[in-house]
Amino acid sequence: MKKLINAIDDVVKEQLEGMAIAHPDMLKVYFEPKYVVRADAPVQGKVALISGGGSGHEPMHGGFVGKGMLDAACPGEVFTSPTPGQMYEAAKAVDGGAGVLFLVKNYTGDVLNFESAAEMAYADGIKVQSILIDDDAAVKDSLYTAGRRGVGTTVLVEKIVGAAAEAGYSLEQCADLARKVNQNGRSLGMALTSCTVPAAGKPTFELGDDEFEIGIGIHSDLEAVGEGEGEAGGSRAPIQTADEITEMMALAIIDDGAYSRTVREWDNEAGDWVDVQLTDPPLQAGDQIIAFVNSMGGTPVSELYAIYRKLAQICENKGLTIVRNLIGPYITSLEMQGCSITLLKADEEILKFWDAPVVTPGLRWGA
Repeated sequence: MKKLINAIDDVVKEQLEGMAIAHPDMLKVYFEPKYVVRADAPVQGKVALISGGGSGHEPMHGGFVGKGMLDAACPGEVFTSPTPGQMYEAAKAVDGGAGVLFLVKNYTGDVLNFESAAEMAYADGIKVQSILIDDDAAVKDSLYTAGRRGVGTTVLVEKIVGAAAEAGYSLEQCADLARKVNQNGRSLGMALTSCTVPAAGKPTFELGDDEFEIGIGIHSDLEAVGEGEGEAGGSRAPIQTADEITEMMALAIIDDGAYSRTVREWDNEAGDWVDVQLTDPPLQAGDQIIAFVNSMGGTPVSELYAIYRKLAQICENKGLTIVRNLIGPYITSLEMQGCSITLLKADEEILKFWDAPVVTPGLRWGA
């Protein structure tokens, strides 16, 4: 293992310290427990957005804390969910009286811990809502995951809903918009190599020199599931050209049908969790979309542009119009070589808040 680290136990702490030193105008970092908040938190009268998850995916989530995006992020250890205590303390730190919206990627640890934090915040008198992000088109009826995983659409939800909260949307309006963005976004990822978690000191899984894997989440692949270290991937195949891989990924997303499932959301009036039935609509010719091509950490941006080139051709042939794009390393998996594609059907509301100013370490424009 070759990494720019000191002691393994200090990896996350020292990286957070560096972030705090680099961006004091945007954020503050707390360490007992660990959470990141925007520098001017709490913002009175504004809905506060909180997300979080295991470290190793930077700039998600801490790099998206700031004006026009997240109010707080809760970093766990590398590839490990943050604790309910982190989420609860973050909620107290950023609540400006208009309520707190938790944006939760659909991984079992994240879901359970954010549920506990929501109940703790509600008991403290904080108005709270929780929206699940589950956009991974690779997962249909997996034995290894509790429904579709939360992947690339997470960044788009945080940006769009963050701008809406900045513009004065209520907690209910922010939750409705987050739900809409999630339902209209679909993603798929692929890997050329594994990554190495510092605490493990070895690659999480092995891929042959002539293989790639399609259908990964943001951690690992199917081989690691038996050891509890990773998550179910899709399938392995002999390595192909960039155009062939892009076509395989793009068509899997575009041709994905309607997706129905039941999710749990917090009901402030009832003071309890309720089941909500959702059906995600498929993409159709004539749709306007935001296209997001993401590096898993080890793939250079130059290769992402080759992917985007082919993706744009495929979308045009399918009658989809790309009206905005995002290209770069925004949800990484340490040093994994690979990429993901996210396509989001966009309406006027979504585009308005996508274009709105954002000032964070990992994403900024318009300000």
